Amino acid sequence: MQALNWDDLRYILAISRGRTLTSAARLLGVDDSTVARHLVAMQQAIGSRLYRRRADGTLQLTTLGERAALHAERIEREVSVLDAALSNTANSVAGTVRVTSVPIVVSHILVPAVPVLLTRHPDLHLELVGDARDLSLTRREADLALRLARPKTGGTRVTARRVGTIRYEIYASASCSAREVKTLPWITYDEAMAHLPQARWIAAIAGGEHERIASVRVNDAEAVLEGVIAGLGRSLLPCVVADGDTRLQMLGAKRGAPALARELWLLTHSDLRALGRIEAVVKWIEEIAPR
Repeated sequence: MQALNWDDLRYILAISRGRTLTSAARLLGVDDSTVARHLVAMQQAIGSRLYRRRADGTLQLTTLGERAALHAERIEREVSVLDAALSNTANSVAGTVRVTSVPIVVSHILVPAVPVLLTRHPDLHLELVGDARDLSLTRREADLALRLARPKTGGTRVTARRVGTIRYEIYASASCSAREVKTLPWITYDEAMAHLPQARWIAAIAGGEHERIASVRVNDAEAVLEGVIAGLGRSLLPCVVADGDTRLQMLGAKRGAPALARELWLLTHSDLRALGRIEAVVKWIEEIAPR
């Protein structure tokens, strides 16, 4: 077996996280061909396959590839700690922090507040990833994650705490008259998203005699928002998003408890929590999270 090039481990780790050449290349800031070249070189060096291409085009690591990725992750973690110690930057607010959440949280809560964070810390770089999937912190797919429920899993190195609450009320298009809103159907989610609390709430309400479901179903809260604005129906929307939108009207007054409320949880990795840039972003999220 040829001597292993330590630099190649970064590429197998990126494949573990990205699952495709394109995603891995994006994580590393290189092009697809560079990733492919390093993977080929690594397989030639060890004389065994590290991944297989699946029918859908994604790359699946072999058992050996998974072991290599785990070792690469451990090395990455140790190098990060060593780099901070040698350069005395552990407490500095500089570098890149990758934050993930569902698209509507990224677009309507995080993005509008970014100027405050970057004005406060001009050497900080923020990557905001809007994704309905639960990206893994242990596999370094993200540094921080905002989830709309208390996580059931995450590993012993991931800590979670509630930082806010997102309240939901019923909204319709501002262009609809009082008479029209009474007959609007409910815009809800497709079967793949039927487990969402919003979808279950609407399903319970829409079971009434004079209620009906809109002809269009969607798989994302952003699409629900746009559907309501377009006048396709009424639906539950986050108050933090809808209250400031003049294209929408809330149906009914806010009295007592909201129609629905979901907890907002922040996940952090214990290996990164002490870094200055992570601490700065955590503090920022705690400040802007709706209560």
